[in-house]
Amino acid sequence: MGSAIGGVALLLVAGAACAPDPGAAPAGSDGWLTGSTQEKFETVAGQFRGFDHAMWEVGYRYSELHWAGEDENWEYAMYHAEKLRTAMEQGFERRPAREASAADFLGSDLPAVKEAIEEGDYELFNERMDVLTNSCNICHAMEEVPFMPVERPSVRATVMRLPGAE
Repeated sequence: MGSAIGGVALLLVAGAACAPDPGAAPAGSDGWLTGSTQEKFETVAGQFRGFDHAMWEVGYRYSELHWAGEDENWEYAMYHAEKLRTAMEQGFERRPAREASAADFLGSDLPAVKEAIEEGDYELFNERMDVLTNSCNICHAMEEVPFMPVERPSVRATVMRLPGAE
């Protein structure tokens, strides 16, 4: 009986070794994602790229945070402050070496902006947004990209606006 079980186990192992990798089937619309499971992971990781995609989202969230404060739409401001943090933290997963430069931004400056949002204090919000903006520029200098200065936006990029805001 033992040899029969051993024989079945051997057949199962041999069959599994010869079976095609179920992860090798093309995936994605039109099957653009091909290769082994590991190759697919590498392709997807490449699609996320480095920190530049995270910074693209951070720029958008920063701009919307600014305009939400201008409109005194505190719920929308808090939404973008939280999403801004999330975008940066996800970027750090891909590029952990970037995190040290953003310590003040995430550890004190963004929480101070959130505090002003919670208080619904327009003047305090603007003061703290100035500090946050300066923190962005310090981080950019530390990361050797001072040619990417951040300043408060002067034009809205989206149509989001609190009803009745001018």
